[in-house]
Amino acid sequence: MVTEDPEERRTYADGSRAPQYGSPDFSLSVPDLSGDDSALARHSAIDYELHRKSESWALKAFQAATPGLTFLLTRFERRWLRRDALAGLAVASYLVPQVMAYSAIVGVPPVTGLWTALVAMLVYAVMGGSRVLSVGPESTIALLAGLAIAPLARDAAGHTDPAKIATLAAALSLIVGFWCLAARVFRLGVIADLLSQPLLVGYLAGAAVLMVVSQLGKLTRTEISGDTLIEQMEDFARQVETTHLATLWVALGTFAVIIVLHWLRPRWPAVLIGVAAAMIGFATFGWGQLGVKVVGDVPAGIPTPSIPLISIGELKALLVVGLGVAVMAYSDNMLIARGFPAPALPGERPSEAEVDPQSELVALGGVHVVAGLIGGYPMSSSGSRTALALASGARTQVYSLVASAVVVLVLVVAGPVLEWMPQAALGAVVLYAASKLVQLGEFKRLWRFRRREFALAVITLFGTVFYGILAGVGLAIALSLLEMGVRLARPHDAVLGRVPGLAGMHDVEDYPNAETLPGLVIYRFEAPLFFANVGELRRRVQRVVDKETAAYPEDPPRWFLLNVEANTEVDITAADGLRELQGDLAAQGILLGLVRLKRDLYEPLRRAGVVDLIGEEMLFPTLPVAEAAYVAWAGTHPRHRLA
Repeated sequence: MVTEDPEERRTYADGSRAPQYGSPDFSLSVPDLSGDDSALARHSAIDYELHRKSESWALKAFQAATPGLTFLLTRFERRWLRRDALAGLAVASYLVPQVMAYSAIVGVPPVTGLWTALVAMLVYAVMGGSRVLSVGPESTIALLAGLAIAPLARDAAGHTDPAKIATLAAALSLIVGFWCLAARVFRLGVIADLLSQPLLVGYLAGAAVLMVVSQLGKLTRTEISGDTLIEQMEDFARQVETTHLATLWVALGTFAVIIVLHWLRPRWPAVLIGVAAAMIGFATFGWGQLGVKVVGDVPAGIPTPSIPLISIGELKALLVVGLGVAVMAYSDNMLIARGFPAPALPGERPSEAEVDPQSELVALGGVHVVAGLIGGYPMSSSGSRTALALASGARTQVYSLVASAVVVLVLVVAGPVLEWMPQAALGAVVLYAASKLVQLGEFKRLWRFRRREFALAVITLFGTVFYGILAGVGLAIALSLLEMGVRLARPHDAVLGRVPGLAGMHDVEDYPNAETLPGLVIYRFEAPLFFANVGELRRRVQRVVDKETAAYPEDPPRWFLLNVEANTEVDITAADGLRELQGDLAAQGILLGLVRLKRDLYEPLRRAGVVDLIGEEMLFPTLPVAEAAYVAWAGTHPRHRLA
């Protein structure tokens, strides 16, 4: 038997000290199997390549920036091509009218949506980490961009310049790409985690309201002005009597066709059929003579890359807006990528199909940069198109390449046909998209789960509607962080005791028959220790001591053991608070100890002098060891009767 000297275990390999739990009188026995011929005989260690030689940095950077292309070149199988091709055709039939409608939200020509979708699908197929995510124009991001751009595109008389809107939209796309790439440099992929489920539910519902209001003019052929929802609704109320009935009926008819088809035949491209029906009706029944407006001239081909020119003032304004758009677009991408994982490949671990948050920043940045150079606008990803791709059997981004080919065909050949597309029909598509954003079931679920979560969703909804998307989301994030801070500052706590017939130690409030040792209090504070809660910890500890003393005046607390298994972090204020806690308890004749102390917490407490103040002998690795140590100590200090 080989016995390890305990003195040699007081430092780690990096030279830092290790906690010396309780009494130092222990030894570690290691069996000597050097002469054993049994199956447990040792064999030679191998090289596990834990420190592999570095590869070419250029190759590593290229592979990191192009995970989609790397997958297609190394792992794509020809047998997947048929399903991917069919999925690409299905997605394209849904995408073409959808992205043209979203262009109307931004305020740019409908064909711009096709350009944007084309480059988005091509670039993401190369740079994206998800095998099935459909990246391109999306309703809420389009609305956010449109609301931000509109005030900057108005002249002194209040008139909007369409060419200016297109330039600002392209510039905003470049700025969003810049923020995404900057976030990748600083590894800020975790920013998406700030958008909690209640926030997203409220944000999407609020965005749906704004989308409907933004299309009222196209649905009724009226000119609605105003920067806020209230102003727009007031202006609409003044003009509602001038509604162009033929335009309204085209919009409502298209919307009804889409809804009914989606209900009866969910797999059919309801949006494409609805818009096609409106185009046929326009050409057949002469709706143009009734005053129904159409998209008009659609430029053929694809624009040449160029850098949009804007003023310094516009750049400053778009930098702020672009940051908000980047946060929302990236969050959409990550949430949809997680919500629609790619089908597992043979022999593939689930973790291999997960999307890397940092790589997605690069992919989204690349998509926006290219889109901005060809005159596109900001985008994210579409949950409906991604779901359609999966339902159609897509396995890889080859389906996006097929959909891109269809878009090219539309741009080159179908321009004259698209000229007959009624603007009211595109407005109906936006109405349909808005109806899919309101998740009443999620509001009910939040109400049942916790009222605070429901309230957060409602506040986000009203904040988005009345103060705009950025302000609403900013308010919701602030409230989320505040609520999280309150939970950390006032966490759950527990006094631990034994329960007859049940192994381990448990919260005594959960078990009426729980028992504790006289003179010993084991207390758990379930949150990281920091400046906002260390004062609360001291107050709660004193309250527990007072309660114990009042309940058992003949056996008041002698040891107070703080179970720190949940206290994974500590700042200097909290460390000072522990020093003060030790002083408060010492003044009452009570020893403070720490149980289940991890190295990550031990090191900062040692540097702050807390360990030396408490004493290494009052540090314990487990609860049973701490109990046994107290019983042994109480036996040598017979002041109180033990049970």
